[in-house]
Amino acid sequence: MEGEGAPLLGARGGSGSPDASLLRRLYAGHALARWGARMWEFSVGLYMIRIWPDSLLFTAIYGVVESSSVAIFGPIVGTLVDKLSYLQVLRLWLVVQSISFIVAGVSVTTLLVYGDLKSTSFPVFMALVVVTNVSGALAALSTLAGTILIEREWVVVISSGHPPAVLTAINAVVRRIDLSCKLLAPVFSGLVISFVSAQASAAALALWNVAAVGVQYWLFVTVYNGVPALAENAQLRAADSTATLLPSSEVATPAETGLDWRTRLTEQLSILPCWESWVVYVRQDVALPGVALAFLYFTVLSFGTLMTATLDWKGVPAYVISLARGFSAVVGIGATVLYPAVHSWVSTLRTGLWSIWTQWCCLLVCVASIWAGSGVASAWMLMAGVAASRLGLWMFDLAVMQLMQDGVPEQERCVVGGVQNSLQSVFDLLTYVMGIIISDPRDFSELIVLSFFLVTCAAAMYTLHVYRVRKHLFHFDKILHKIGW
Repeated sequence: MEGEGAPLLGARGGSGSPDASLLRRLYAGHALARWGARMWEFSVGLYMIRIWPDSLLFTAIYGVVESSSVAIFGPIVGTLVDKLSYLQVLRLWLVVQSISFIVAGVSVTTLLVYGDLKSTSFPVFMALVVVTNVSGALAALSTLAGTILIEREWVVVISSGHPPAVLTAINAVVRRIDLSCKLLAPVFSGLVISFVSAQASAAALALWNVAAVGVQYWLFVTVYNGVPALAENAQLRAADSTATLLPSSEVATPAETGLDWRTRLTEQLSILPCWESWVVYVRQDVALPGVALAFLYFTVLSFGTLMTATLDWKGVPAYVISLARGFSAVVGIGATVLYPAVHSWVSTLRTGLWSIWTQWCCLLVCVASIWAGSGVASAWMLMAGVAASRLGLWMFDLAVMQLMQDGVPEQERCVVGGVQNSLQSVFDLLTYVMGIIISDPRDFSELIVLSFFLVTCAAAMYTLHVYRVRKHLFHFDKILHKIGW
């Protein structure tokens, strides 16, 4: 790594490592974008349970709106990212995300400042709630576009022509940045909520997005201009933009591929909106690991809005919840540090196997918390189990993402990325639907058991995929030889 403007950065067939200065700008822009998203993600559950006290109903309804939006429009977003130029996607992402968070921050601030609105002017109260929900959904869709652009496209293009370890390292740093924001942004929001007010936290979110959007755009544009491979790839995308997403001649038929589960599922998916995107996804060899990852989104065993609201209802202070979430993020950051080492030792496929079962073991503590003697002990066991499980979760997330980066053809990466995020949102949506059905915080233990069951299903699915690929799970002959049998 020599000059700042290394001309061969990310060029096809290059050698060595990408230019460090441009990577730093990529990481800085990603950090600014993720900070605002993580502030909102943590705070919205606390806002909603203050707007509608003693119930998870409004928290769950917000989750349903956001998750269903991504589930329905996720494939469309993926296709849009695939069809537009990189700079068009960049502008659309940053503008929509910033405006959405600003509007959401203003509407929440109004609801919290005028707490008597639901009794004095219920239509205005509901209108502001709707604006908050819609703005949050738009922010989630724009964030999805940015995630696909940076994590599924730019990272792969920048690392092309370099050793595979470069992609692994960049993936780990990008995830580490996200988890660092997940650590620090909630701590900041929690301290503001606890020691100033929830209104001040919402106003800070709006002001952050006003200040940060221009800096983010400048950072990403300098990366784009400094990486010739990105411009070259954009030209190839423009040349292909007149082609249809999936010509009928390319659709797999039973005669061509055999009557396997993917062919049968392809036929059934033809009734869905944007079904061509789902067909592209289902015919990937890495579809089953993707579905296993999506299953992990059907859970309350995370520091998401439902668990955050429940802990707040139990009397755990907001700053304690934010610190526990911060510790959870530290564990996740540790996973991104550990992942490259484990990956170099046991390969991507087996790293995912060990990771998902590590998560499963840690979540046993959460299940045990149901039978804890006191509410305080139960809350601490729940937070401890969730925090520890992040080690396995984020290593598994990285493993599945790299399997997709390596196994999905370049021309289908954006579409597959959009469908994957949509599928994850479907399961996230189901979590909030269950939150509406079981909206009493006293019954949260039922959601814990359901979540643990879904993690077990995900681990079983990924284990099946590993067995199908490798034809075995363990080298029993080596194990028996080492113990002398």
